[in-house]
Amino acid sequence: MSYLTVENAKTLIQNGHATKCPPAKNGFITNALHDSKASKDMCNGSISNGNGAFHHSKKEQPLTILSRLNVMSSNLFYFFWKHFRRLFSRHSSKSKPHLNGSACKMQESHSDPDEWKSRESFEAPSVYVVATTMLGFTMVMLLNALSRFIYAPKVAVENKNRKGYAPLYNKFDLFYSQYVYRRVKDCWNRPICSVPGVEVELKDRVSHDSNWTFQFSGTTSKCINLGSYNYLGFAENSGPSIEAVKETIKTYGVSLCSSPSEYGLSPLHFELEKLTARFLGVDDAIIFGMGFGTNVLNLPCILSEGCLVFSDEKNHASLILSLRLSKASITVFKHNNMKDLERKLRTAIIKGQPKTGKPWKKILVIVEGVYSMEGSIVHLPQLLKLKEKYKVYLYVDEAHSVGALGPGGRGVTEYFGIDPKKIDILMGTFTKSFNAAGGYLAGSQEVIDYIRRNSHGTHYAPSMSPPIMRQISTTMQIIMGEDGTDEGQRRIGQLRKNIRYFRQKLHQIGVIIFGNDNSPVVPLMVYLFSKLHIVLKEFKERNVAVVGVGFPAAPLYMGRLRFCISAGHTKEQLDTAIGIIAEFADQFGLKYSKKPRFEGEIKYEDVKV
Repeated sequence: MSYLTVENAKTLIQNGHATKCPPAKNGFITNALHDSKASKDMCNGSISNGNGAFHHSKKEQPLTILSRLNVMSSNLFYFFWKHFRRLFSRHSSKSKPHLNGSACKMQESHSDPDEWKSRESFEAPSVYVVATTMLGFTMVMLLNALSRFIYAPKVAVENKNRKGYAPLYNKFDLFYSQYVYRRVKDCWNRPICSVPGVEVELKDRVSHDSNWTFQFSGTTSKCINLGSYNYLGFAENSGPSIEAVKETIKTYGVSLCSSPSEYGLSPLHFELEKLTARFLGVDDAIIFGMGFGTNVLNLPCILSEGCLVFSDEKNHASLILSLRLSKASITVFKHNNMKDLERKLRTAIIKGQPKTGKPWKKILVIVEGVYSMEGSIVHLPQLLKLKEKYKVYLYVDEAHSVGALGPGGRGVTEYFGIDPKKIDILMGTFTKSFNAAGGYLAGSQEVIDYIRRNSHGTHYAPSMSPPIMRQISTTMQIIMGEDGTDEGQRRIGQLRKNIRYFRQKLHQIGVIIFGNDNSPVVPLMVYLFSKLHIVLKEFKERNVAVVGVGFPAAPLYMGRLRFCISAGHTKEQLDTAIGIIAEFADQFGLKYSKKPRFEGEIKYEDVKV
């Protein structure tokens, strides 16, 4: 096949025909530079990944008073702002806001099921919210800068660079971590001392030096867990998968102590790869011992210099880091915006490579199934149309969607009723729905064989642990119904019902939540830095464990709580959390939503899935 010329590409696009990239000479190969501001998931602390909790005595909470004053002044300002707008301004709306959950019954009868499945809500904050958030954050920065100037604690002085050495840390990063983040550090990095199930035990800690250091108090707090990625509720220390794991440890031990290309393979390895491929409905799959590393160690072997990658601006940090390790050209497109993607695709194909104008070796689009910070689901049907039209490759990261989406838990392809073989590479992790560790890449036999030969993960990384492989395979068989029960289907249905119920109730309260109605990730927007700190502390006091996400893991004015719903949650546990959220929404002024609300009673048993 001949290379495209600029003139031919222009003609083809103008005539509405697909432009076809020439095949890569080296199969799938990489390199990239990604905009760092897209890294939304780098700094959040997930409870299931080791966060914990601890108490402060009241005299040891210097920011708490400031936080409460900030919240009080914010709420007072909001009171006057609201009445000022009511008296002196006209409220106009170009279109009715999209209704969410029970408030919008017409969604369920929409003529296009794919469009309904892709519907999502990203209600924008008001100018007041953005202004007060920026003002509040500026106050915090200035007060902490003043504190640093007046009194520098001994711990901070001891962290100075050694004489003669260049600075190890960026000055702003050091200031932010020591004087801003440190003030609210008690709400992050919370250690746990139990399985991260529907309930979790947090180790209590105290600090006697304003969060510079912590000591365990010797007590624990049992909390409802709304922070871990335990989507199907398999984070348990009993059951069939645990018994199978015990037997595997007796036979294989806990580690194979080698890479897969040497002595790191066992029958469990081949069994799990075949099972994963069969579960996903593709030709073959390859597994790796680390989910994050599945992206980082493999994208650099399927792209090369002269390739072009289109990456969603909300993609996970592992995708961004893997692209930074490569030499491919990177173009970031707006989140889930297919029009923006197509416009940039057209331009890239017409112009070709920078300086030379040569056509790209290959073009790869990278997206996620469920976005872990936004709660949105990729618009896969529209994306596949662009894939076919412009003949680009597609890489879908299903870390948060496999197990959680689709009638059989097979992820975003099953959710939309799309043949998984239409996706060039399916990536996923076993750390969420499967209560294990590691990740996989799946696709055609040719692609997986190439990755198996060239992946850094197969040559330099240790193989997946045998008990982990057994945990995954046993859990996957339960989901597929191959254990002879309907437990897998029951959990999938329960998760779907819990998601719908929780989202509908939050919408009724009047808070702003992001994402798709079917996403297990539910971001609740708090915005103000000080509000985020107080709300997280109050949730802990009420024995509910949630995750807070602030700057730099989220934009400065987009602080949020992130709830992760599980099939294991009972209605009573969800109602407890919903009641607390309703109380805090009134107390701390979190009712930012201007959407119409459903006034009737939302009954759990009436929720459609």
